[in-house]
Amino acid sequence: MLTWNRTIPFLNLMAVFSVFAQSPPPSPARPWHSPDEREIVSEGNRFRHSAFPIESDKTYSLAELIDVAEAHNPETRVAWENARAQAAAIGIVRSELYPTLSAVALSGVDRSEVPLGSQFYRQTVPVFEASLELNYTIFDFGARRGRIAAESARLLEANFAFNDVHRKLIYEVQQAYYRLLNASGQEAAARASLANAQAVQQAAEERLHDGLATLPDVLEARSATAQAQYDLQAVRGAEQIARGDLATALGASATTMIRVQPLSEVPTPESVGDSVNEAIDNAFAQRPDLQAEVAGIREADARRKEARAAFYPSLSLQANPSAQSWYVLQQTLPWGHTSDLNGGVALSLNWTLFDGGARKNRLAQAEAEIRRAQAQVGAVHDRIEDEVWTAYSNLNTAFRQREAATALLDAATQSYGAALESYNYGVRSLLDVTAAQKVLAQARSADVLARTQVLAALSDVAFRNGESIQANTRKSRP
Repeated sequence: MLTWNRTIPFLNLMAVFSVFAQSPPPSPARPWHSPDEREIVSEGNRFRHSAFPIESDKTYSLAELIDVAEAHNPETRVAWENARAQAAAIGIVRSELYPTLSAVALSGVDRSEVPLGSQFYRQTVPVFEASLELNYTIFDFGARRGRIAAESARLLEANFAFNDVHRKLIYEVQQAYYRLLNASGQEAAARASLANAQAVQQAAEERLHDGLATLPDVLEARSATAQAQYDLQAVRGAEQIARGDLATALGASATTMIRVQPLSEVPTPESVGDSVNEAIDNAFAQRPDLQAEVAGIREADARRKEARAAFYPSLSLQANPSAQSWYVLQQTLPWGHTSDLNGGVALSLNWTLFDGGARKNRLAQAEAEIRRAQAQVGAVHDRIEDEVWTAYSNLNTAFRQREAATALLDAATQSYGAALESYNYGVRSLLDVTAAQKVLAQARSADVLARTQVLAALSDVAFRNGESIQANTRKSRP
């Protein structure tokens, strides 16, 4: 036993030494590496987001992708757990409305030598005591109610922040989805442009074989084909990046393969129903970040009530009943025993008469926080109004660009067809055909971009006015 008792403190000392044995990097010239780095990496891997199944053969709509993201993106769980923690904080402060009751049990033995005359007598006194302690604040002029109201307002802020996380996540998924549609559409346009370039090259080579074209014409056509091939590879890379962005927004691995509807199957609205003024009014009524700022005014007002209560006294009740049991054994005498029920009840009136101005400054601080919160709401109002106005302006621009892109594509298609046909008849040069082919390629790209810009602008309007998280729009997203 002696060896064991000495070993335990030694092991504890070694454990404490290992905890505090950390040190900074030994040199500024090299990266820091240690066994702790591997431990941290191992611990971090345990908290990686668990994978969830994505059906590789299923074509997902935007609404389905948003539902997947809301269920699996870790940002929503972070906001949810934050709101739950804040709800628990309300329970903590609400408990101050009730008394606290604690129980204490004590047991001990007192052994001593008691002198009597010229002799000492051994005396043993075992004691057992059980007591209850009750504390209750009878009134405090609203201090507890102020703290409860403040925490309730903070829960409102946390709930609105939770809604805002969903609003931002929906917008992130929508933007990633439309970027993927644009990239896929650009790839299809690039393939069509490559086919056009190859057709021009074939026509030039046939005319060279028949002696109707020159070698520079063929070289120019081959150069145009190589350029179209280069452009195709560039947009294929952009499509892969867009797929990774969408998978990450869903909370899945960036390598996850997700099939989406082609751009041709996605309906594109021709106009928007609400006016910009209606959209601004909807944003004021629906934006969760604005609602969180308004809840901040409630919290500041509750803090002011709590600060005012500090100027008044508080009355508390304390009660502590206890049961005691005493035994005594004296040398040459029999056992003795007694027990009793003791305790007391007290009322405590506490009133701070002077504190050097602390209460006054706390009240001034709380009133300043109210004014700050009110000014912040006004600033958010202005920002939201500007955001909605900008989103509507971009949407109108996108509508006009789409009309222009459609007209450009029609004209470029006709121009290319006429140029190629005229070249085959020998009345146009190859430079005219390649120029028309390049214009057609640009027109195809512009048409795809214009169509996806309309969809992205519509989602931006829904994001700015808070429409995307409303219950009546959950089944009909743009």
